[in-house]
Amino acid sequence: MSPVLTVPLQLRFGDEDSYGHVNNARFVQFLEDARVRLLSEPGSGFTFLEVTDAGHYTLVGRHEIEYLAPLNFSREPAGVDVWITAVGASSFTLGYAVRDTTEPGAGTTCALASTTMILVDRQSGRPVRLNETQRSALGQWIGDGVPFRRTSGA
Repeated sequence: MSPVLTVPLQLRFGDEDSYGHVNNARFVQFLEDARVRLLSEPGSGFTFLEVTDAGHYTLVGRHEIEYLAPLNFSREPAGVDVWITAVGASSFTLGYAVRDTTEPGAGTTCALASTTMILVDRQSGRPVRLNETQRSALGQWIGDGVPFRRTSGA
């Protein structure tokens, strides 16, 4: 089984829109919360943030979200499963499954998503190569690709 971090997210009543379910724009914030948690989670070693110096940061290069079912307000936390799906020269991609529960393998998957992050030099604004220590920190979370119903670019 792939290493996955499940991040609990407490929904707020104000997250709902006039249709009675969590607004699609909130999902991007859920992904950000999960991504930051994964990058600061040691897993079986050290964190990506620990091995990335202040002269570099990551920027979002791409988001893809496929909505599968409405997510409704609940007093119980929703869950975002997050993992790494690919590591490139200067970028890495995360996969997500937003579910209506934090229980492993339970509940309804409301959305699948993917985010590509690019490591950038703060001064030049140019992409820089991930070093081996950063690759190792990301590699401890590597798993399968996101099982989108529709493939990108179709």
